[in-house]
Amino acid sequence: SRILKNDLNRLGGEDDDDDDDRVGEENGWKIIHTDVFRFPQYRELFSSIIGVGSQFLSIFIGILLFAVCGMFTVHRHGSLIASAIILYALTSCIAGFVSGRIYRQLQGEHWTWNIILTANLFTIPFFIIWSIINTFAWAHGTTQALPYTTVLILAFMWLFVGFPLTVLGGIFGKNCSSNFDAPCRTKNVAREIPSVAWYRTSLIRMLIGGFLPFSAISVELYYIFSTFWGREQYMLYGILTIVFIILLLVTASISIALTYFQLTSEDYRWWWQSIISSGSTGLFVFFYGIFFYFYRSKMSGTLQTLQFFAYTLISCYVFFLMLGTVGFFSSLKFIRYIYVNIKMD
Repeated sequence: SRILKNDLNRLGGEDDDDDDDRVGEENGWKIIHTDVFRFPQYRELFSSIIGVGSQFLSIFIGILLFAVCGMFTVHRHGSLIASAIILYALTSCIAGFVSGRIYRQLQGEHWTWNIILTANLFTIPFFIIWSIINTFAWAHGTTQALPYTTVLILAFMWLFVGFPLTVLGGIFGKNCSSNFDAPCRTKNVAREIPSVAWYRTSLIRMLIGGFLPFSAISVELYYIFSTFWGREQYMLYGILTIVFIILLLVTASISIALTYFQLTSEDYRWWWQSIISSGSTGLFVFFYGIFFYFYRSKMSGTLQTLQFFAYTLISCYVFFLMLGTVGFFSSLKFIRYIYVNIKMD
């Protein structure tokens, strides 16, 4: 923060006549101003991730609000899952709107594919994993297997509520979106990216971007896992809300810092990197799930093991989408700020 502030103050103090010469002499994030707003590859997938991530962020906020208001108690079994399903269907419009808006700003052209991808980015992976679990449950004859009627109700809810709302949100997002309006012009020819030391590679940024936010929630994760997979009863929703806010703040701060260090390496490919670095928290949550299963739980058996790791994998996927979205918007806001505040032609 202090380094960036000194850079901006130094640039802001230069005379206007020396701006072009000064920019040409600079290295790091200032010299790549003609490439930093170059749009990413795979725009359909990129905008879909941001859209679905925004949807899950809204779902988490809604669930926490319900929890703080006392809607989830030990006497209301299944109320949390029911609320999550209803919120997922109703917030599909948010996924469509954000995805359509981002895709419009990225000058995308394949609108149908963008909407279909947004609607199925989470639904299809979840349905495949859930189908495998339910098939095993039916084969074992357990009561945990959902009956066909419940499956049909969920399918109709997605088909007649979730998917139409995604389409409507995408249409509104496309029509209500303005141009990207980058502070700097982008050249036709991309600048060559120099090689960097091993400790500044994408892998290291991903590990740092995932571990630090994970450390902010590691203690609370034990109680959450124990509640879902054990006999613990978690009722400290106020503390959980505070931890969630801390998680978002840490994710945003780390994403901004990692993006800045990436730009100082003259690497302008920050779009996908901001998602991957922030979303990698989900990877650490999965590693914690492995630790919890073997060293903190008493679970055993094929079906229980399959259920635990399958649903943990889905939860980590949700973390990736949600926190990756937070990292992207934080980095975008930061990059706009620093490039608006320097003088260049």
